Amino acid sequence: MEIRSRKAKTKNYKQIYASILSTLILTYTAVFLSGCEDSMQGPGKLKETNVDSMYAQAYRMINEALSDYNPDIRCKAIEVVASTRQYKLMPKVQGLLRDQSVQVRFLAALAVGDLEYTVAQRALNPLLRDEDASVRTCAAYAMGKLGSTEYFKVLYTAITSEDQTVRANAAMLLGKSGDRSARRLLYWVLQDNKSDDKAIYQAAESLAMLGDERIYARLWSMLISAYADVRLVGISSMAALGTPQATNALITMLDDDVLEIRLAAAEYLGSLRNTTGERKVLEVIEKNLADDLLLDREAHDRVSARTALAIGRIRTPALTKHLPKLLKNESKIVRIATAKAVFQCTMEY
Repeated sequence: MEIRSRKAKTKNYKQIYASILSTLILTYTAVFLSGCEDSMQGPGKLKETNVDSMYAQAYRMINEALSDYNPDIRCKAIEVVASTRQYKLMPKVQGLLRDQSVQVRFLAALAVGDLEYTVAQRALNPLLRDEDASVRTCAAYAMGKLGSTEYFKVLYTAITSEDQTVRANAAMLLGKSGDRSARRLLYWVLQDNKSDDKAIYQAAESLAMLGDERIYARLWSMLISAYADVRLVGISSMAALGTPQATNALITMLDDDVLEIRLAAAEYLGSLRNTTGERKVLEVIEKNLADDLLLDREAHDRVSARTALAIGRIRTPALTKHLPKLLKNESKIVRIATAKAVFQCTMEY
């Protein structure tokens, strides 16, 4: 079940820089019982004491992951902190602005910007002169989000870069900036024959982030791509657009041939408060589909992580009761995804 990529490996790109995509974003730890309180209590559901225990486990897990020797794990932990607004962990994320890994510095700066973590403003200054152009661009984005909006002009320059990774990252940051005037530049990326796949897909997603409904047709073409990694980007992009038409398009992806795609569709529908994908997630859990398909370890972990993420978005009692078991999974990737789901279950929509 290996997911194929085109000229640019969108899968790796999404792991490092998305968006997180997926969009991704925000509330305080203090409200941790408010989001899933009803779905995690009562007969046949998790008791409140179990919720407390799960939250403590999840917090400890992400705290440790921020110091992991593997930069990919540190990246995933940063994304969880930012997307679930774990402000208590932001001092540790701030320390990662000095990390040796380019990807880690990038995501740490992104978290500072997304959470408007003003405490780290001075710590961003060295990154404005970082050796890596993407890190410099992200630091400028963060400065803009912290109030120094003149730094956003760095993004306008970076999106014209010949370096396609820099171009794609600038497109993503413009989408997250909320600056609707950036749509002209994003359409330019779509039309420029020098733009590679990752830049084009990110520009399309950013236009969706900015609420441009004209991008729907291109997003639909991504959903029907022969390449599963392109369909994944199409799914997160449709969720970012969030219109009724986009929601209907996501529902069609629940019948995709690839298990990961079905789970991603269920997850992103959940982000739109649509629980239609619940049955697909339950099918994976109750029928042990990851085992039945005889997936290799990496693919098996991806499916388990996707399952956890879908639970965190859908949040129905039938699904949340499976989180304690997933928290004990032997894979760090799965445990981090489950920790994110636990945090999401403490958030209000």
